[in-house]
Amino acid sequence: MLRAIYPSACMGCGELTAADFALCGGCWRDTPFLGGALCGLCARPLPGEAEPGLVCDDCHAQPPPWGAGRAVLRYRDGARRLVLALKHGDRTDLARPMGGWMARAAADLVRPGMLVVPVPLHRGRLWRRRYNQSALLAARLARELRIDRCPDALWRRRPTPSLSGDAGARHAALAGAIAPHPRRGARMRGRPVLLVDDVLTSGATLAACARAARAAGAEEICVIALARAAPDA
Repeated sequence: MLRAIYPSACMGCGELTAADFALCGGCWRDTPFLGGALCGLCARPLPGEAEPGLVCDDCHAQPPPWGAGRAVLRYRDGARRLVLALKHGDRTDLARPMGGWMARAAADLVRPGMLVVPVPLHRGRLWRRRYNQSALLAARLARELRIDRCPDALWRRRPTPSLSGDAGARHAALAGAIAPHPRRGARMRGRPVLLVDDVLTSGATLAACARAARAAGAEEICVIALARAAPDA
């Protein structure tokens, strides 16, 4: 009876589908999932064939402050529309399937005692948006992987502007903005940490989070993003 009243619909366009939390054929073709050769640090698509240990030129020149990075989607076309629907469109239902995608992408990063930590929102932005999309994704990812999480191990001490412009401007805008939470940041001490964000662009936000986690005593830091904003390989 419930299926008759609430039939399964495409996550992207609302067209009827055979299962819940699925994409119709058209939206699936329009949603670019990452695959093939990827940088093992920032998930940037690379030319050539997939193999372990690939690192892009940017990460060779300036390694990020984490040990491994994964992402699920290219931030364009249908993938961009889905990410924005979660982030700004109150489509919190999308966190369930997206968190599952991220859990599969991050499965090889899991270590004993690992703590899942989302990128924090400033309290003002959280009040306006009513939810932190990265925290929703982290909750589902942690549930799928059966590992511990702390949604507020990090906190954003001051608001930052929308992060546009070059990588240098992004890093400058975030300098000192993210820190371990005064009380719950200690949960990262001596543990591997998996940082979760919705979109990885320059890596400035995740880098600020990684430095804060390191300051709190995290042993090993990895990152996972739902989408990677990067030019085609």
